[in-house]
Amino acid sequence: MVVSESKSDQELFRQAAAESSTPIDVVAADDAAGACRALSQGVDLIFLDRTLGNARTARVVSAARAARDPPFTVVLTHGQTGVDEFLTDALATKPSNVEDARRLLERSMRVRLPLRVLVVDDSSTMRSIVRKILTATRFPLEVSEAADGLAALKLVADAEFDVVFLDYNMPGFSGLETLSELTREQRPMSVVVMTSMSDVAFVGRVHAHGATFLKKPFFPADIEAVLSRHYGLVALNPKRGK
Repeated sequence: MVVSESKSDQELFRQAAAESSTPIDVVAADDAAGACRALSQGVDLIFLDRTLGNARTARVVSAARAARDPPFTVVLTHGQTGVDEFLTDALATKPSNVEDARRLLERSMRVRLPLRVLVVDDSSTMRSIVRKILTATRFPLEVSEAADGLAALKLVADAEFDVVFLDYNMPGFSGLETLSELTREQRPMSVVVMTSMSDVAFVGRVHAHGATFLKKPFFPADIEAVLSRHYGLVALNPKRGK
């Protein structure tokens, strides 16, 4: 659903859906009342124009969360939101053309599909902690584990994963060596390197491989931010559960 007073914004998303490789039905609403009525049709994702303001945004989000199967809510904005960060689930840059809107739609719709995650760490305790944090997020996940880099590479060779959380400091085949091999696989997955190191050179090496850096100790909000970025979104409300 697209909630915006702008007919051009509504049409932009309709055109984007028509050009998408994934079947997407777009329901448009001009205001909060219309959006609340449209929720009865069943909605997976709601984009709310920043110009609606806090009061109307809150009304739509409240109705959405009261639904039997609550949709994921995203506020569309240019730069700073000005909207209470605990209203919607996430933030996205408002698209200015059909191609940007199509990419946003296709990436965002995946928040309703199970995300395949691999946690790689030689410590069973740390794997358990990361798994617990992951399962507490709002995203549907299928989580697998590997105790070392070689085991991780075997799993990646045999199955598709969307996100890999990779410990840097592992004995034998190190995290950086594992990252190099994962890069060579050229799979469409995000890799997140977990470590207590934070020097510029190390971060540069991680980024050179196209991976994300996650400094230990980290918290649920940090995991929420990483997962949201995977969908092209910015996390705003890490306190909300699924």
